[in-house]
Amino acid sequence: MTVTLSDEARRVIALFEEETGATVRDCVVDEEFDRLLVLVKAGEMGQAIGPGGANVQRVEQRLDREIKLVEDAPTAEDFVASALAPAAVYNVTISENDNTVAYAEVADEDRGVAIGADGRNIEAARRLAARHYDVDGIELT
Repeated sequence: MTVTLSDEARRVIALFEEETGATVRDCVVDEEFDRLLVLVKAGEMGQAIGPGGANVQRVEQRLDREIKLVEDAPTAEDFVASALAPAAVYNVTISENDNTVAYAEVADEDRGVAIGADGRNIEAARRLAARHYDVDGIELT
């Protein structure tokens, strides 16, 4: 699957990698919520965030935009769980019928976190999962 990057996304990736030292796998400019979705290489989330969040905050200030960080994962199931973080995701099942849908089992007390204000978090997870794993939708169970 081919992921296409906008010119703005390419500039963000270059700046983010230069400022944090973390490897960026993808960047999506989310116009709906005026933020950037940044997919970080697996194992480099701590480096991307930095001590006390200093690295990501520095990049947010330079770009004057909110950044949602997501850590890459080797499987679609792990990716969906990572994209819904910090919600506690117990299990993810992928169903491939007419559409590919990920069913994420989320703790009741974390459903709001998984969805986010105005659906921001689950929408970010849906967009990134579609781009990287051809997942057509994510449903919380």
